[in-house]
Amino acid sequence: MANLQGKYVVITGASGGIGKTLALEVAKRGANPILMARSLDKLEQVSSQIKMNTGRDVLFFPLDVGKRQDIEETFTKLLTEIPTVDVLVNNAGFGIFDEVHNLSLDDMQGMFEVNVFGVIGCTKMVLPTMLKQNSGHIINIASQAGKLATPKSSVYSATKHAVLGFTNSLRMELHDSAIHVTSVNPGPIRTNFFDVADATGQYKQKVDKWMLDPEKVANEIANAMLTNKREINLPGWMNMGSKMYQLFPGLVEKFAGKAFRQK
Repeated sequence: MANLQGKYVVITGASGGIGKTLALEVAKRGANPILMARSLDKLEQVSSQIKMNTGRDVLFFPLDVGKRQDIEETFTKLLTEIPTVDVLVNNAGFGIFDEVHNLSLDDMQGMFEVNVFGVIGCTKMVLPTMLKQNSGHIINIASQAGKLATPKSSVYSATKHAVLGFTNSLRMELHDSAIHVTSVNPGPIRTNFFDVADATGQYKQKVDKWMLDPEKVANEIANAMLTNKREINLPGWMNMGSKMYQLFPGLVEKFAGKAFRQK
């Protein structure tokens, strides 16, 4: 666990869920969280909450990571206001759980623009600074869905497969530097993610007892900051299932197919 005192931690998707919880956690540890999300009103609320709980003033920037020009303009402005970026947490993302024939191409494109190109775009904006200082940490929030695909999450899983592929390749590209690269692969988390992903509420109800607490996930991510942690996989039993699927896909689909089709 590294000392985060005074470090600048940029978090996308920071207006709620894991992003909000993580921002509060790193502020408690003495870091300077930089909040980014689409809703200015929500960013102001989170900033005020962090100030109230920790006494720390927090910078925030409205940003839609699905828009390339927004990314370029926002990060360019950010880098004129702070001396460096020590940690970037690519957290912004969304999913829509439905079968492919029911999804619109606009929904599919939207998931890729936010979940994949948003991650890559934000990373590209901070890498020159990190390479110049030869330090930093890129943390990409992927998903167990990127390792273990299930019905009704085909496109969402594809985006998270892409995030994992990008993260692993980036780590190798930066092997000769002191920049760390980590993927975070959680299972279902008790956040507002499912308000969009699962409009019926049925899947959320079925898996509620297995959902992770956002505070636990945020604590694990904060603990890994500025360390060489390769992956964070939560919960452990679900990650074991993902490993089994990679080794014996046909067997797992045969015996666990009913569980997969709960969405």
